Amino acid sequence: MSIISDSLGRIKPSATIAVTAKAAELKAAGRDVIGLGAGEPDFDTPDNIKEAAIRAIREGKTKYTAVDGILELKKAICAKFKRDNNLDYEPNQVTVGTGGKQIIYNALMATLNPGDEVIIPAPYWVSYPDMVLLGGGTPVAVPTTKESKFKMRPEDLEAAITPKTKWLIFNSPSNPSGAGYNREELKALTDVLVRHPHVWIMTDDMYEHLVFDDFKFVTPAEVEPSLYDRTLTMNGVSKSYAMTGWRIGYGAGPVPLIKAMATIQSQSTSNPSSISQYAAVEALNGPQDFIAERAKVFEERRNLVVSMLNQAAGLECPLPEGAFYVYPSCEGCIGKKTPEGKLIANDLDFVSALLENEGVAVVHGEAFGLSPHFRISYATSTEELTEACERIQRFCASLR
Repeated sequence: MSIISDSLGRIKPSATIAVTAKAAELKAAGRDVIGLGAGEPDFDTPDNIKEAAIRAIREGKTKYTAVDGILELKKAICAKFKRDNNLDYEPNQVTVGTGGKQIIYNALMATLNPGDEVIIPAPYWVSYPDMVLLGGGTPVAVPTTKESKFKMRPEDLEAAITPKTKWLIFNSPSNPSGAGYNREELKALTDVLVRHPHVWIMTDDMYEHLVFDDFKFVTPAEVEPSLYDRTLTMNGVSKSYAMTGWRIGYGAGPVPLIKAMATIQSQSTSNPSSISQYAAVEALNGPQDFIAERAKVFEERRNLVVSMLNQAAGLECPLPEGAFYVYPSCEGCIGKKTPEGKLIANDLDFVSALLENEGVAVVHGEAFGLSPHFRISYATSTEELTEACERIQRFCASLR
């Protein structure tokens, strides 16, 4: 009899973490590898946020806190939601976790019963379906297309809803595609949700401030206020504030849900790091101007990567509205062979051969629920991105 639980057999390790680890392993072995797998800004955490953490340490704020966050941070989160999203929350409607992933996990663990279905537009962040499975639920993927710029249509959402549907997980701008829904597109989806009052909405707004051109971010409860009482609006400081390692995510929603999530957290991690919480207070309350400046840099990188990938034989790369990812199709390379005679039968073969032949690490589309594609994170220097894209062009040109 195995010591490992049956439930663990239903899930798999994070593909993005696996690719990053493989790239690091090859680098350590002396290979010239450019890693474009990790969804992590290459910018440093701003100094005022670091200083707030150092000050908290010096002031002895190193003890346990309330399980789901200090009051100062909850108040800062309420102010952020009002400032950025025109949403009114009280501190007792807010929960703070160890990263956005824990907020989503807590919500699913607190609400799912066997047989409950969770709608997830594909491509999706690799962790969504596995967390649903761990909670005993059933993930229901709704495929999108590159022609729709990887956005779910209202008729597709309508068709996916059943009496068993508990949640819709909604991520805009999206990881992995960068697709962002404008107000009109989102209103078409919320109109569907209004007609199905048993469906709850879990938003992942982690890339809210990383949007390009003239795109205006909106979140479901903002677009359709009648959904407020069945929406968990989730966000965090990881991406916009370059605080991935600080591990602070947060969510706001109805009090009974927030209390249930706190119960889950009280029996798993207890409170997030006290130091990180005080740093997050400064992040949310302090100067915000650097966010737009950094988003401009990401926009320039996006333009570079999309242009260069669309010049590669067999690739087609839509222009995303936000985040720091692109999700090109490699359909034109499927069925071809590498110079060594290896067949490219799917997107996993494509990314494996790309890593082996040219030392560029990306994540295959199957991990995100939509093939044949792959994800590139352009959260790295222009020089590395240029070199990586030149290698990808060379690799694609070598296929026969």
